[in-house]
Amino acid sequence: MLLLYNLVIKFYNAAIWLASFTNPKAKAWITGRKNLLEIIKSQVKNRNPSVWFHFASLGEFEQGRSVIENLKNDYPDKKIIITFFSPSGYQIRNNYALADHVFYLPVDSKKNAKTFIDLINPEIAVFTKYEYWYYYFSELSHQNIPIYVISAIFRKEQPFFKWYGKLHKRMLACVSHFFVQNQQSLDLLQSLKIKNATLSGDTRFDRVYENSTSGKEISLIKSYCENRFTLIAGSTWPHDENLLADIVRQNPEWKYIIAPHEITEEKIRRIEGLFPKTIRLSKLPEIDQTAIPVLIIDNIGMLSSLYQYAQIAYIGGGFGAGIHNTLEAAAFGIPVIFGPNYKKFKEAHDLIKVGAAFSVNDSSQLIQVIEKLKNKTIRENSGLRAKEYVQNQTGATRIILNHIYHNEPNFKAV
Repeated sequence: MLLLYNLVIKFYNAAIWLASFTNPKAKAWITGRKNLLEIIKSQVKNRNPSVWFHFASLGEFEQGRSVIENLKNDYPDKKIIITFFSPSGYQIRNNYALADHVFYLPVDSKKNAKTFIDLINPEIAVFTKYEYWYYYFSELSHQNIPIYVISAIFRKEQPFFKWYGKLHKRMLACVSHFFVQNQQSLDLLQSLKIKNATLSGDTRFDRVYENSTSGKEISLIKSYCENRFTLIAGSTWPHDENLLADIVRQNPEWKYIIAPHEITEEKIRRIEGLFPKTIRLSKLPEIDQTAIPVLIIDNIGMLSSLYQYAQIAYIGGGFGAGIHNTLEAAAFGIPVIFGPNYKKFKEAHDLIKVGAAFSVNDSSQLIQVIEKLKNKTIRENSGLRAKEYVQNQTGATRIILNHIYHNEPNFKAV
C-alpha cells in the first residue's frame, strides 16, 4: 500500500506540473514549492519550539483560525508556523499577522517530512478536518511530537474504514487526539478501537460567531445598501448566478451583492453580462450608486463581514462539488439559501431542520423561497433560528485548547 501511496503522490505532482502550463492555480502550486525547503531554512532562523498548524486551503484555515487566535491570546510568545497545501489558502493568508511564518507544505515524502520537521522544530502539530499525510504523520510520531486533528469528520465511505485502508489506519494510529465534529465520527473511530477522541464540535462556529460580534463595519457597503432590502450571494458559480438573474429581474428595487468564488476578469465580465446594471466594488466610489442594483465584489477576504448588511443570503456551490460556508451568513441571523448538493454538510442539514435554511433545485424553487421570505415575520424567525443554531454550537475551541494545555508539558492549564 505504501508503494501505491508513493505512486499516487508522484502522479498527482506530475498532473499538477502538466496543468501548470495553462492553469494559474496549478502554476502557483508548482512555483510556490520551488526550492521550498531552502527558503524555509533561510527564514526559520530561530530554533525555539513552534506550534505547527497545517491547513488544506482557505476554508480549513478559517475553521482553525479561532484555535490560533485563542492560543496566541493565552500564550503570546508562542511561535506559530502555518502551512497550506493549496494556493487558495497560501496566497490570501501568507501575511497572517499572528503567524511567525507561513509556507506551502512540501510534497509528502520521507526526506521532505524529516527535513521540514527538523527545520521548524514543532512541539505540537495541529491538522484540520481531513488532512492526513503518511510521511509527516510518521515522522512526527517517530519524534514523539503530539499530533492533534481538530474539527475532524469521518464517513464510512472513507478508506480508513475499508478493507484496503491499512495504510490510512496507520496514519490514524499516529494521532495523539482527535477532536471530532459529530457523534457519527466518534462512533466510526471507536469501531476501529480508537478511543483517544473527543466530541468537541466544529471550531468554525467559534470563528463565525466571533466574526458576527466583532462589529467590523464596511462604510462603503453600508452606504451602497442604504437601508434597501439586500440579498448577498457568496462564493457563487455560474449556475448560481444564472438563477440569481431571475430574482433580480423580478425584484429590481432590491440591492444585490455578488461575491463570486473565482475572481478573474473573465468571471466578472460574465456576471456583468447577466445583469443590466452592475458596478464593481473597486469602482464603487467613482459613480452614483443609487440606480445600480448589483454590486460585484472583485476582491477576496471581506465576504464574511458583508452578511451583516443583508436580509437574505444565497450560498454558492450547491450545483457543483458542494456548498460553501453557510455559517458565516447564519451567524448574522439571516436565512440562508443554497443548491441541492449539500449532503456532506451537517450544518446545512441542521439549518434546514430548524427552518433557518432552504435548498433549491432550480429557478422556480428559488423564486418560491424568495416569495416566502418576503414575509417579514417568516424571514426574521428564520434568521433568529439561524443565529441561535450557531450560538448553541460554539465552544469547540476552548475544549481543544484546554485539552492541549492540560496534557502537554509545555503548556500550563488555564
